[in-house]
Amino acid sequence: MAPRILLARHGQTEWSLSGRHTGRTDIPLLEEGRRGAKLLGERLHRSPLDGLPGAKVRTSPLSRARETCDLAGFGDRATEWDTLMEWDYGAYEGLTPAQIQERRPGWFIWRDGVPEGETLEQMTARADEVVAWARSENRDALVFAHGHMLRSIGARWLGLPLDFAARIRLNPTSLSVLGWAYGEPAIESWNDIGHLAGHEG
Repeated sequence: MAPRILLARHGQTEWSLSGRHTGRTDIPLLEEGRRGAKLLGERLHRSPLDGLPGAKVRTSPLSRARETCDLAGFGDRATEWDTLMEWDYGAYEGLTPAQIQERRPGWFIWRDGVPEGETLEQMTARADEVVAWARSENRDALVFAHGHMLRSIGARWLGLPLDFAARIRLNPTSLSVLGWAYGEPAIESWNDIGHLAGHEG
């Protein structure tokens, strides 16, 4: 079986709800985020995934991802991995895109990066490390992490430049699956929030 990687974005936080760039600031989940994490866990534990027996599980150590992992029922199997932490936004930490545009009109993170934070090359290298790890054994991998980091992994799984990530947005508590088609890396599903249907609010 060709290995797949399943990407679980953390649940809703106060900053993700307001659109603030949340890199290394350790923001806790809102109650909505905790509820979504439990629903995600229910989905991962029922057919056809059945709890992903034998899968490798890793999580970002930041509390919003770690708690999502725990509430989804994978805490006892997960290894914390700094490589899965969110983009270090440097001087733009805590700002909304609109606030950044006021400072730097025309700014586009996937092209321009961030001052005093991680470069595009550093983000690419981290995403490549995750992809190499996920492909290293013939079993599935499950990771709990953050929006920009997971989008970067999606781009690099496909062998595309990091800026492709701009075209594959992710909602909180979404589930995505990267796998294979005709021997080539492929997206099996992306930004799936079907498990949240009827439970928002």
